[in-house]
Amino acid sequence: MLYEIRTYTFKPLRAAEWLAMYESEALPLQKEFLGELIGFFTTEIGDISQIVHIWAYKSLDDRLERRDRMAADSRWQAFGSKVKALDILVSMESRIMRPTDFSPLK
Repeated sequence: MLYEIRTYTFKPLRAAEWLAMYESEALPLQKEFLGELIGFFTTEIGDISQIVHIWAYKSLDDRLERRDRMAADSRWQAFGSKVKALDILVSMESRIMRPTDFSPLK
């Protein structure tokens, strides 16, 4: 199993706006296409303009296939257009992590 950790950084005081829109419009699509959501987090200490989410995949090929199918969906494209129009996203970071042999998450 592989885990993708995605970190989004927003303009100050704008993360909550994105989060509300994401929960109602994008989360159902990502659950449909990506599958296993491990966690979704906001920052309490540190850069409070960040949101982090973690998704599990069987392999890099599994991730690529799932994300490609989602990217081709018109509902996902519409969400992306709305986010772009808001002009609130500063940066996005994606890391692929592989658990160690002794990790509770395998």
